[in-house]
Amino acid sequence: MAKNKSISEEKILTLYMDYVLEHDQNPKSVYSFSKANNFEEAVFYKYFASFEVIEKSIFEAFFTNSINTLNKSVDYKIFDSRNKLLSFYYTFFENLTTNRSYVSHVLYKYKNDLKGLKTLAGLKQHFTTFISNLEIQMLDLKHEKLEKIQDKTLKESAWLQLLITIKFWLDDTSASFEKTDIFIEKSVNTTFDVLDIVPIKSVLDLGKFLFKEKFQMN
Repeated sequence: MAKNKSISEEKILTLYMDYVLEHDQNPKSVYSFSKANNFEEAVFYKYFASFEVIEKSIFEAFFTNSINTLNKSVDYKIFDSRNKLLSFYYTFFENLTTNRSYVSHVLYKYKNDLKGLKTLAGLKQHFTTFISNLEIQMLDLKHEKLEKIQDKTLKESAWLQLLITIKFWLDDTSASFEKTDIFIEKSVNTTFDVLDIVPIKSVLDLGKFLFKEKFQMN
């Protein structure tokens, strides 16, 4: 039988997901996986070094597909950071839902300890970069080291929030996962309300004013 020459990186990801779901386990070897799908083993290594890399790449692909979908929207490009993050969440979880059987197979047993899961390492890198590029308004601390700590805290908090949402979605039994949509809206809006620096600025300005007036009066 002639070897399948139409194998691409995306095709291998799809074949891998199908194999895992059909056999309820990972392939035993790259050789057996390639043979079962009628392509040369060397083609696999052209794109991936191992099955572990494939698993990371699948979650990165969920992210990339979500961003590509959003970037096609004219409205998304003019959204503020809050609505961009909400749009990302809804789109990303639509992608997860489309592939729920696979995602549940891979993640469900780790749902209480997703933070250290290597399979999600690539997704974390992409997501935290996305958070940085949202240009969420933070306090101007006028101190480079403090601003770096603030930026790191924001990214780690955003990542933790995404993991909590994934866990909620994994446990969600509502129709069309509507409870997850509600959770997304409430959690993202609450986060931005907490991050709202306008009231904080007002308090700081008042403090500066009172401090200045006290010294002038003395």
